[in-house]
Amino acid sequence: MIITVLSIAAILYLALQLEDKVKIPSPVGLIGLSFVFHLIFGDLFMLTGDAEHFAALVILLLPILLIGDSLELKVDDLKEHGLSLFYLAVVAVSFSVLTALLIGDSLFGQYNLSTAAIIMLFAMVLATDPVSVVSIFSKFELPHKLKILCEGESLFNDATALIVFVFIGLYALDGGEITAGYVAQTSLVVVGGSAVLGVLIGYIGLMAMKTTDNRIAELLILILTGYGAFEISEHFYVLLNLFGGHSHMHLSGILACIFSTVTVHHFLSKAIAYDDMRLEKEEAELERESASEKTSRSLIQTAIQTIKATVEERDRHMRTKEDVQLLAIVANTMLFIAMAEMIDMELLLKYKTEIVVMFLATTVIRAAMMAKFAFITNRTDKMTNVNFRWWGVLTFAGIKGGLSIVMLMMIPSSFEHMEMFTAIVIGVIMLSTFIYSFILLAIIGKNSAIFAKELEEEGGHH
Repeated sequence: MIITVLSIAAILYLALQLEDKVKIPSPVGLIGLSFVFHLIFGDLFMLTGDAEHFAALVILLLPILLIGDSLELKVDDLKEHGLSLFYLAVVAVSFSVLTALLIGDSLFGQYNLSTAAIIMLFAMVLATDPVSVVSIFSKFELPHKLKILCEGESLFNDATALIVFVFIGLYALDGGEITAGYVAQTSLVVVGGSAVLGVLIGYIGLMAMKTTDNRIAELLILILTGYGAFEISEHFYVLLNLFGGHSHMHLSGILACIFSTVTVHHFLSKAIAYDDMRLEKEEAELERESASEKTSRSLIQTAIQTIKATVEERDRHMRTKEDVQLLAIVANTMLFIAMAEMIDMELLLKYKTEIVVMFLATTVIRAAMMAKFAFITNRTDKMTNVNFRWWGVLTFAGIKGGLSIVMLMMIPSSFEHMEMFTAIVIGVIMLSTFIYSFILLAIIGKNSAIFAKELEEEGGHH
């Protein structure tokens, strides 16, 4: 265990150094260094060792990663870009799956994949990794609107892909009949129920936060809120059965976690904004009093105490956010280390053609969906205009991640194409992590001056 802790710390340190000194994206550095460490230490350094345990690790770490990423979202941004995010995370994913159904036989005709199998396969590789996107974007000055579109799409895309995989793909594989009415009803219930439950748990978390001034306690409440929303949603049927519901329905833990965290963050942000206003007011009061011929000592002391209390409260909220980000970085490191353990070169080489075909197909589909999005945005005032540069960033921000393997482990072990699906999913994750990351860096680097100017025109809003 000590070797594992030392290895995690060393890999994270080296990956951060590579990112700072050589500009290698941390996801690439983490996977590459982890693979090297495994070659050197072998079985002495092992977090999971197989896909099943890796999936369990992802489920354990996913909520803290979602909490960290959701703290970057603001309600005002969601309101302003809601229509754009809906297209990117819902419409684009839905049309991508429909496209997959049309071309699935052409790509993998020799395997005679069923409709359910094609839906599951493409849903797994359409899910993106918000951690990688946020990690790369954090190193550059990019327009705030572009960051919101990419980071928001990555978060909500995961929820949509998982809903499609579970409620359509697995449902059809189990013999369920897929109709337009079923899809519409399930989508409304799952999405609406997850959002309502997430907001409700977020409010409960806020009430709990009002009972303490302790920073560690505040951090724990935030973690309990996110993890609680995730777990209750995923096991919602247990709650229904307690009231005699006799149901197997569960909601989207990803969506519930996002909504609960955004709810807490919204009110914490309002509190910070209020604290800033109080600081300005007290500073102005002090300036007026100091300029007065008859200075009131008691008034000055009261103002100083108020400023001190306000600063402490504001700093507590800000440090809580920093603590979550630190936990998310460590969790992300563990995830990439475990992902490197999943690399089976013999299996990947066996299905190298299928992996490359799927990677190219999903890249072209994503590029087409983002081009359609750009076309729409430039013809309406209700969505943010997307130019060619932004289209490139949006296209290659679709880096795949660990959630794909979680979905893979949900497929029954008796499924006849399990080996091929495993190779394709892991292979596409690896290719997207390395290729997309460097293309993304190239696009951002080439247009850095223009992006900085666009950010300045937005008012330098981060």
